[in-house]
Amino acid sequence: MTKDGFIRNRREEEIADRSDRLAARFAERSAQHDAEGSFPFANFADLHDAGYLRLTLPRIYGGEEATLYELVLAQERLARGDGSTALAVGWHVGQLLQLRNTNAWPEALFEWFCSETAHKGTLINHLASERATGSPSRGGRPETKAVATDKGWLLNGRKTYSTLSPILTCFTVSAAIEGTEEIGEFFVQTGPGVRVEETWNTLGMRATGSHDVVLENVFVPDEKLVNRSGSPRKGRLLDDGGWLLHIPACYIGIAHAARDFAIRFALNHRPNSLTGPIADLPNIRRQIGEMEISLMTARTLLYAVAERWDREPEQRASLKPELGLAKYVATNHAISIVDAAMRIVGAASLSRNLPLERMYRDVRAGLHNPPMDDSVVNGLAQRALNDFK
Repeated sequence: MTKDGFIRNRREEEIADRSDRLAARFAERSAQHDAEGSFPFANFADLHDAGYLRLTLPRIYGGEEATLYELVLAQERLARGDGSTALAVGWHVGQLLQLRNTNAWPEALFEWFCSETAHKGTLINHLASERATGSPSRGGRPETKAVATDKGWLLNGRKTYSTLSPILTCFTVSAAIEGTEEIGEFFVQTGPGVRVEETWNTLGMRATGSHDVVLENVFVPDEKLVNRSGSPRKGRLLDDGGWLLHIPACYIGIAHAARDFAIRFALNHRPNSLTGPIADLPNIRRQIGEMEISLMTARTLLYAVAERWDREPEQRASLKPELGLAKYVATNHAISIVDAAMRIVGAASLSRNLPLERMYRDVRAGLHNPPMDDSVVNGLAQRALNDFK
């Protein structure tokens, strides 16, 4: 196959090779986890053993300190094997990149967590979604409450879409601080009062373990309140959202795998009504060409935005529209690529004995990850209008 032009140096080649090896292993397990809706614990053991969970940790704490570009590359290649695993681990490695760049946690807590990840494979996610508020990106106030007590806080509430919940031993959670208009971000370790309700039974991305997490009188000491609105922690930098490119990287990876499957099928499928493979048919070649247009467009934009984010840190705050556009293009193009792949393969693509129907379901989930399409479109419209004001 043609060498990937988005791999620019030896380090990136090694990152891609590791993801490829893991993806091949995960692909063998993905159908079973999808059918069962089970969490892929073995995949995460493999990720830890391969050092993948350290991808975005700072070097001083035993990590690889990957750039955003390298994170996108690693995640895209990983998702070619199993979309659920890639999306789930993306929240971990993405948030570690965010924490590294924003100084969002107290340094002692961050150092401790990095050590836990490096040596034990401990994972992190931020639990913010709730049924009443919907996506936290819409700005709803959490119904999860934090009540001040002696030397700490008591948390009560329920979080939805809590990806990685079966394997998390700690996480951060947003909660409304009782008696104020403030929202706090609390570092919680699993234990008394924390339980997972297995509510995740969905059309796609069935193995992400995105169940509900219930908190009942969970005590959090004062020093584990990592941030509160109205009084941001000293030294914290703005979160510009660059780390969220792990999301479009995942969906383009799934689409890439679907494209590869369809092309191999077209080259090898020879109905007895034809003298050669269906790849020789003009209609099939047109559909392959359209897949290539969508894939090249989405990947070029995605990697260009990531590279610019790395190269121009002083411009990161102004790149929000481009970050949103990269996600919008990637997820919508991923859907069209998988659809074309299924048209090429034909009715056989509907069979659960083939991976395409799972990929078809999985890429639909991208529409419901942040930022949402309407927010991206409205933001671009507002920027265009502001240019003329």
